Amino acid sequence: MKYDIIVVGAGHAGVEAALAGARMGRKVLLLTMNLDSISLLACNPSIGGTGKGHLVREVDALGGEMGLLADRVTLQSKMLNTAKGPAVHSLRIQADKYRYHEEMKKVLENTKNLDLRQAEVTELIVEDGKVKGVVASAMDFYAPAVILATGTYLRSLCFIGDLVLDSGPSGLYNSKKLSDNLEELGFKLRRFKTGTPARIHAAYVDYDKLLIQNGDEKPIPFSFMNDSLDFEEMPCYLGYSNTTTHDIIQENIHLSAMYSGNIEGTGARYCPSIEDKITRFAGKERHQLFLEPEGASTSELYVQGMSSSLPERVQEEFLKSIEGFENVKIMRPGYAIEYDCIDPTILKLSLESRDIEGLYFAGQINGSSGYEEAAAQGLMAGINAHLKLDGREPLILRRDQAYIGVLIDDLVTKGTNEPFRMMTSRAEYRLVLRQDNADMRLSDLGYEVGLVSEERFSRKEARRRAFEEELVRLEKTSLPLDTINPYLEKKDLAVLSSSPKLISLLRRSDMSYEDLENLGFGSEISEDVKKMVEIEVKYKGYIEKQMRQVDQFRNLEDKRLPEDLNYLEIDNLRIEARQKLQTMRPDNLGQASRISGVSPADITVLLIYLEKRRRSEETRS
Repeated sequence: MKYDIIVVGAGHAGVEAALAGARMGRKVLLLTMNLDSISLLACNPSIGGTGKGHLVREVDALGGEMGLLADRVTLQSKMLNTAKGPAVHSLRIQADKYRYHEEMKKVLENTKNLDLRQAEVTELIVEDGKVKGVVASAMDFYAPAVILATGTYLRSLCFIGDLVLDSGPSGLYNSKKLSDNLEELGFKLRRFKTGTPARIHAAYVDYDKLLIQNGDEKPIPFSFMNDSLDFEEMPCYLGYSNTTTHDIIQENIHLSAMYSGNIEGTGARYCPSIEDKITRFAGKERHQLFLEPEGASTSELYVQGMSSSLPERVQEEFLKSIEGFENVKIMRPGYAIEYDCIDPTILKLSLESRDIEGLYFAGQINGSSGYEEAAAQGLMAGINAHLKLDGREPLILRRDQAYIGVLIDDLVTKGTNEPFRMMTSRAEYRLVLRQDNADMRLSDLGYEVGLVSEERFSRKEARRRAFEEELVRLEKTSLPLDTINPYLEKKDLAVLSSSPKLISLLRRSDMSYEDLENLGFGSEISEDVKKMVEIEVKYKGYIEKQMRQVDQFRNLEDKRLPEDLNYLEIDNLRIEARQKLQTMRPDNLGQASRISGVSPADITVLLIYLEKRRRSEETRS
């Protein structure tokens, strides 16, 4: 029963961690309380979305599985925020919930070096400040690296009105003993809460009263390994609540678990229940809802936007008040779920515990929410556990390198008082962290650590060459006036007096790459490369400005802080800064500057102290 890495939990964090470790050559054990819960889409049947789509693309670029699998089970695909700039374009797909689970289970079962086992982990084996393994179903399993990816299962409770179910999501078993063991080991656990809406029967909806929502005509894959998608689309539908709906909820709000005092945990601000919505936005006469298919082989529909912990009879009553839902039949009621998690500020940026060597945490146990955030953390924990066993430095993605870097840095450096959700607004350098260039930013790193395959790396290189060669062609090629001017006149645009370079035309706000193709001056490159070229040309000035900001940012990030530094002895630091720095032990000055309670003046003091220390060490040597 000896392994290199043991992963506890087979949700989105756990599967990425286990696959990463196994694919890099480690002997991995993946433990889950129920094999039927592998990669369960316990809430909405979708992958991606604003900010989250970037994470999926980055997981894929580093050699993870989520993007590849999402492409195989797509029911509908849509690029969000296309009316805004390319920095916030985010891909989102409706996924077949049941196929996603089945396909991921197949991937795990057929991965070399990976053992998949159903068992409940009740205890960590820790000796001399180092993790040695786990106790699961009264058996000992040993490994020098353990990754906890327990999701929302730790001492979880589900609430439907006054009904309190001692269970995990979707009626699955929860875990109690592991929470007790973590507290015995000195971890302070917190209670967070999330929720989900009712699932209704598709046959009892009047679709004529709703607005159909179709996906994109030319859907884009999540994975850089795929050039196109082939699937049979299933539509979504848009509807609205009304004042009657709100009255019913308001009259019964005292019965909601969220308002009756039954729930202790903190909920997600960015994913409010319908009870929260009518309370926080009392002046609104209606709220949007989306009907989303749960899969091609089921009649269950997910009612996005109607998350609730009201009693089931009240849920049915308020749903029936919605136009198109008059005859609705609930198949599964909505519920709120409360669970244990840790304060992520106790972790290193590698996601390893600062107190127990070899113990990593990933996913919702770190206070995050969402499948995509979990997958990203799981992937990084798996990579870093492998690198630690190799005696190598961990892979720490900076905030200027990836949304994953922003996600982990925010969690570890700032912490969170509610379930953390990734959003584009959290990234300072989002114009250079676009989803279209994730492979250019990250696949080299994935290749260096041994996770990105030769095939994936070759595809990335071919894409990079096509991109660079096209930019050169656009710089060198001119358009004859007798070609461009008639075209401009047709578009009711001013004619030109001299032959323009292709790149100057593409730089114009009223011209696109499609215009170059219409003129017969396009190139035989893929659609995604065309899009990347167009963004690079049109936003060149903004990108260059942001890269200068990145260079300044890296000056602090590159200044490592010694592990043996005793901040309490640095006299000129304010007391609060000394205490915060001594507790959190930041890796570098950049991370130190983002800790709450550490001021710019404190960073200046640190810079001076480090320089004096360096000179002193040089003098001694």
